[in-house]
Amino acid sequence: MGRGRVELKRIENKINRQVTFAKRRNGLLKKAYELSVLCDAEVALIIFSNRGKLYEFCSSPSIMKTLERYHQCSFGALEANWPPIETQSTYQEYLRLKTAVDLLQRSQRNLLGEDLDPLSTKELEQLEHQLETSLKHVRSTKTQCMVDQLSDLQKREQVLLELNKGLRKKLDESNIAHQVPPHRLAWEAASAGQNITYNRYPVQSEGFFQPLSGGNPILQIGYNPMGSEEAHIPVHAQNVTGFIPGWML
Repeated sequence: MGRGRVELKRIENKINRQVTFAKRRNGLLKKAYELSVLCDAEVALIIFSNRGKLYEFCSSPSIMKTLERYHQCSFGALEANWPPIETQSTYQEYLRLKTAVDLLQRSQRNLLGEDLDPLSTKELEQLEHQLETSLKHVRSTKTQCMVDQLSDLQKREQVLLELNKGLRKKLDESNIAHQVPPHRLAWEAASAGQNITYNRYPVQSEGFFQPLSGGNPILQIGYNPMGSEEAHIPVHAQNVTGFIPGWML
């Protein structure tokens, strides 16, 4: 009769378990050796007992080379498909920023009155409150800006008034400096009167004046064709030549 089928489960008896481990370990190492020799295969076998003792077999000179080859074949393709750590970090940052941008764009559309259908009543109330707060802030900023502009214009007006006042004062001083005093005008007029030159009248014809006759000299002014009348004047008022200066006429 053949042996019955052994049930695969943990052997509870410690001695039997150790005996079975030793037998099967040796058989496994024998099979690995036969496989490497018969099939010209590179075989590596590693066994740890329940106490942590190591049993190994390797058909190649070094088990480390076999393990490196195993590592390259098993994990090389996966590492090639996996992005580097920096690339993963960049991609995660991209996803985070994309989500934030989408949220901001949706919020902007809501503030503009678009895409309001998906919003609930509470979200609409929050949006309304946000708009009222923003409107108050905008009006406050606008009022402050107008007040600042008005204050600036008032300062500029004051500066221009001061400048105008200074220019007017300089203009008055210039006019006073160039204005001639009244007493100077009178003095100049008197000086001009003293410089008047008196011109003699041109010599008249001999027939216009009559010669003086007699011991009593008389002044004959003009020509009297009749010769019937004579003018008698004092001696000291006559000129010895019979002519009268122009300023006495």
